[in-house]
Amino acid sequence: MQHEEQYAPWYKQFWPWFILSILGLSVVLGLSLLFIAFTNQDSMVRDNYYKEGRAINMHLGRDNMARELNLSAAFSIDEVTGEISLELNGDLGVNPADLQLDLVSPSHADRDRTIMLNRVGANQYAGQMSVGIQGRHYVDLSDPVLPGNDGWRLTDELEVVPGQSYSLSAH
Repeated sequence: MQHEEQYAPWYKQFWPWFILSILGLSVVLGLSLLFIAFTNQDSMVRDNYYKEGRAINMHLGRDNMARELNLSAAFSIDEVTGEISLELNGDLGVNPADLQLDLVSPSHADRDRTIMLNRVGANQYAGQMSVGIQGRHYVDLSDPVLPGNDGWRLTDELEVVPGQSYSLSAH
């Protein structure tokens, strides 16, 4: 007499459910990564690379102008009030009425700050930061009245910590 083995139906077996669980888990993980990608878009990507590339030459001219004028600046950020005190030195005939200080985060656009500094003395400037700032930033100091090749700028990359003094000079 032949003995027939009784097999349980497929839905009572271990391996089909194991394989289906791997497939289901990969679908859930894929959809969650897609959701994260759409809700946290990269802010560093720029639309117009051609325009950005053309602006590099303009910036180099501004750096050369700062070098020719022998410009340097020293500034500090008060850790309690957020006040920025800056001293501008160089061969400018007349110091500008206002300066623009840009603090640009290399990785998060929402951490970028632009502070207008008003002249309070012969070569002294002051401004107020509304929100505290810390970490690595690109610093750009310029005269907002003289854009493009007519102007100058001082730049550097600094680890910004309130309460410390920093210096910028033409490279």
